[in-house]
Amino acid sequence: MDREKSLEKIAAEIAGCRLCKKGGTGKVVPGEGNPDARIVFVGEAPGREEAGCGRPFVGRSGKFLRQMMRDIGLEDDDVFITSPGHYMPLRGTPSKETIIHGREHLQKQIELIDPEIIVLLGSTACFAILDRKADLSTDHGKTVQTGGRTCLITFHPAYAMRFPEGRRKFIEDFRKLRELMARGGARY
Repeated sequence: MDREKSLEKIAAEIAGCRLCKKGGTGKVVPGEGNPDARIVFVGEAPGREEAGCGRPFVGRSGKFLRQMMRDIGLEDDDVFITSPGHYMPLRGTPSKETIIHGREHLQKQIELIDPEIIVLLGSTACFAILDRKADLSTDHGKTVQTGGRTCLITFHPAYAMRFPEGRRKFIEDFRKLRELMARGGARY
């Protein structure tokens, strides 16, 4: 079975999973993108616009994220975008239980895609992938090796849009991502 069909199978598992839907609403958002991506972006959970159409990062923060990607030479077809939360949370952010359960599906996606770089967009993404909380004020821009992959810690684009200092640091972190891409994902 090829990667694209395998990702579709994982998406179907997510759509049929009652635990993924618990505490959430709207359409399922299992993730999308290139099944052979060198870079995977991991967010938090769908927002209103994402839950309405079933696609990740299509709202205001998604447009900002996708513009930042283009600014460093990435197109939508170059990456895979996903999150540990697959439904819009009823209470703002996904619960710890939702993240822990959702990371099972997330890990399957990552293992299948086998990216060189994982960009962790915010503390929920850090917890889902690194199994620890991150202090983004000090950890942003840092890289961590896990499972033979380089993870770049940065802010969620919604935060970067709200706060000028967060935006400046987010842009800095994307410059680091461009450097990582040029170095083939090597830690620096």
